[in-house]
Amino acid sequence: MEQTKFLLDESQLPRRWYNVAADMPNPAQPVLHPGTGEPVGPDDLAPLFPMALIMQEVSEEAEIAIPEEILELYSLWRPTPLYRARRLEQAVGTKSRIFYKYEGVSPPGSHKPNTAVAQAYYNKLEGRTRLSTETGAGQWGSALAFACQLIGLECKVYMVRISYEQKPFRRSMIQLWGAEIVASPSPDTQSGRAILEEFPDTPGSLGIAISEAVEDAAQRDDTSYSLGSVLNHVLLHQTVIGQEAIAQMELAGASPDVVIGCVGGGSNFAGLAFPFIREKVAGREIDVLACEPAACPTLTRGLFAYDFGDTSKLTPLVPMHTLGHDFVPAPIHAGGLRYHGVAPLISQLVQDGLIRAEAYLQSDVFASAIRFANSEGIIPAPESSHAIHGALETARQADEAGEQRTILFNLSGHGHFDMAAYDNYLAGKLEDVALDEAEIARALRAIEGLPTPA
Repeated sequence: MEQTKFLLDESQLPRRWYNVAADMPNPAQPVLHPGTGEPVGPDDLAPLFPMALIMQEVSEEAEIAIPEEILELYSLWRPTPLYRARRLEQAVGTKSRIFYKYEGVSPPGSHKPNTAVAQAYYNKLEGRTRLSTETGAGQWGSALAFACQLIGLECKVYMVRISYEQKPFRRSMIQLWGAEIVASPSPDTQSGRAILEEFPDTPGSLGIAISEAVEDAAQRDDTSYSLGSVLNHVLLHQTVIGQEAIAQMELAGASPDVVIGCVGGGSNFAGLAFPFIREKVAGREIDVLACEPAACPTLTRGLFAYDFGDTSKLTPLVPMHTLGHDFVPAPIHAGGLRYHGVAPLISQLVQDGLIRAEAYLQSDVFASAIRFANSEGIIPAPESSHAIHGALETARQADEAGEQRTILFNLSGHGHFDMAAYDNYLAGKLEDVALDEAEIARALRAIEGLPTPA
């Protein structure tokens, strides 16, 4: 019988995070202070983050040691399995080999605890007792609630309203682990109240929820802000995924020609892809594909520009692909991918041609998700399903070209709390949303007058 699962022992857990900034041909451009236009320094970030995370944010070291306390917590679910998707290959009749790294085995059911545990640890170490954060689909909020419960911190979660309504059991999970959760925009912050007054029926957005969480943290000495994606240190913590995958692909006697992940802010994509980018920069031929929703096509149709990371302009100016900080995506079911920007490190690598991007309609994505569930048995989250669709499209194109490719994608979470979305798809109620040029042009007017990347 041919092997399906490729497993590592706990003793093979990566002991260092990999920092792609050390190997990038062109460094990401600096984050700017919105008032002065000058690069942001550690002192500017100190009110929001512990100094250990700030130093990781600006580090150019190739590797950063993982503390033993974090490794001990990682061992609750890591290393995660790598699967050969043999049944999926047979179902679609492809000659290509398809592998997936499965992050849904963590207690919260996604890749997010890889950074949640690290962030909670460093905050506790520096005396903070409470974290505030935002969440879209709820994967990040539940991961941070889980991490705070393990490490002994309070947690306040601002959940994008449409996801708060669509995913009630994610809310329950967050509360079960002891965190407080409110729908965003909320009456709990000045920025939330302002949005509600102007747009009382808004579905919310990650940009709005970030504004609320940042405002919360900035007003309390005991509280740090915690972000689940976009920032350098967050992507750094996720690289345990790709490091494990490299070792597991060696166990499988294979090496990927194509590495694929879904992209919202970019954390799970970077976690798998960055260790392979290291090999690509060193000369290996690897196609690295970022998959995003057509309703929020940040990499494929956004501008590479300086923009605020949040709607209320409380954050520094970040160099990234963006649709504009006041862009409110349509309420598609891939809530974790509904963000107006993308991580600066990913944006720079796209600019340099080391990563390419594609955008998909949600009905096509759900069709691929169900095909995957019917063959592999795992019900994937709508976010991860973009990577599945990208893998199937890659295999189809290879077959049409008469080629055999080895494809690796990141299945970054399960879809057990997304059954309402599957119900809508099966009932024919799921609407495709392709963003029109007029809305993109309107949203991008928000960044007129901001600094331009070099």
